Amino acid sequence: MVATTDITVNKVEQSKLHEFSFENLPFGKYFTDHMLEADYENGEWKNVEIKPYQPLLLSPSLVALHYGQAIFEGIKAYKDKKGEASIFRPHDNFKRFNISAERMAMPQVPEEIFVEGMKQLIALDKNWIPQKADHSLYIRPVMFASDEAIGVRPSDTYKFLILLSPTGPYYSAPMRIYVEEQYVRAVAGGVGFAKTAGNYAASLYPTAVAKQKGYDQVLWTDALEHKYLQEIGTMNLVVIIRDKAISPDLKSGTILDGVTRNSVLTLLKEAGFTVEERPISIDEVIDAYKSGTLREVFGTGTAATISPIKELRYKDFVMTFETEKWEVSPMIKKWLDDIHEGRREDKYGWMVKV
Repeated sequence: MVATTDITVNKVEQSKLHEFSFENLPFGKYFTDHMLEADYENGEWKNVEIKPYQPLLLSPSLVALHYGQAIFEGIKAYKDKKGEASIFRPHDNFKRFNISAERMAMPQVPEEIFVEGMKQLIALDKNWIPQKADHSLYIRPVMFASDEAIGVRPSDTYKFLILLSPTGPYYSAPMRIYVEEQYVRAVAGGVGFAKTAGNYAASLYPTAVAKQKGYDQVLWTDALEHKYLQEIGTMNLVVIIRDKAISPDLKSGTILDGVTRNSVLTLLKEAGFTVEERPISIDEVIDAYKSGTLREVFGTGTAATISPIKELRYKDFVMTFETEKWEVSPMIKKWLDDIHEGRREDKYGWMVKV
């Protein structure tokens, strides 16, 4: 067990902040002054340190490079109108991180490092949190195998890091989505529920093919029939049909249990929608579109929060939406934004003060 008092703090001599501009801020390109680093050796976590952001010295035989033992999370911190910093649901990401760790045969990271270390790190770099609409501080915990050896087995040593990145909107406009029916993201019994690096590596080529066709992302379908909708490349999926909010269920283990997804479904239920977590086929969506009962289709995720879909293509059938006339997802996004930034009561206890 590592106490927060055991975290060594080494500050930068001079912050980069004085030469940094928050204008036209891209997602995930710039990083704050400090990072957290910890090592797992001989069955325990040690060398827990907040230090200046810097490169790592890695061996060419690093196990993570050869066998893909790497997991991560995405979390955000915000400032309220008083300038106070809070993190959105970090304990939920902490739990999911360790679920991913178990599936990838990696050690559990204790809360004292993951959550409390994160709080200390953000407290040190809180001036990097943009106090602008659709802006936040993106938090990236990551763990990877650090043995220096070639051989297919779980590593004995690991490195854990937390990086901070001030960021603007992930998607600046409604998306065009291609429903994927050739390539597969995950299968039952696989690692679809884990936030492991290999899932994203496998998605890069199909996404590039979709972009060549003019689409922003793919919407994955199930591996057996290519019929049931799963999730979008960087987000979970929510479909509004009449007064129902439907999101693909998590039972198959092929879909990431999104923290933003859970938050959005909670608020939709509070807003009076019937929330259904169940299998939903592309045929059901097309039928609702043709009958005029399909109201909205959007993605949910930490990076983008809520992203409306203006076009959805399945085979040669194209569904288009007038997202500027939508009411449901803009309402939920504003509701979440108001909670994030302290303008609305946080009745669910989602915001954790730094």
